[in-house]
Parts: sequence; C-alpha cells; structure tokens
Amino acid sequence: MRILVQPPPSSQCHLCGGELRLKQIESASRTLELDNEIFVCAKCGCEQSYIVSHDHMIPDPKAA
Repeated sequence: MRILVQPPPSSQCHLCGGELRLKQIESASRTLELDNEIFVCAKCGCEQSYIVSHDHMIPDPKAA
C-alpha cells in the first residue's frame, strides 16, 4: 500500500491550508512568454495568482 503524503505547500491556500484548484490561465506577457495562473481555494474561495514561464511542450488551446 502506498504511503499518503501531504501536497506541497505551493498547492495549498495561504489562508486556510485548503486545496488550490486551477481556475484560469491568462497571458501575462507574450514577449516574455509568461502566463498568469489563477487558483481558487476549494475550502474558503480565496483566489491566488502566480506568474509562470510558458511551457512549450503543452499545445496552445487557442490554436485548436
């Protein structure tokens, strides 16, 4: 049987410790290839956003 582990702190709400779920991905800067990922806490509803580098291995959903 597998041992259950806690998710990394980056996937937990900074207010209540609840699970963060991806809500939306927006382009933060096309020239720098950055995305703004918006997460919502499943427990308290708090929104958190993170700016991340665009992953070129994942197909662009707008191109389909």
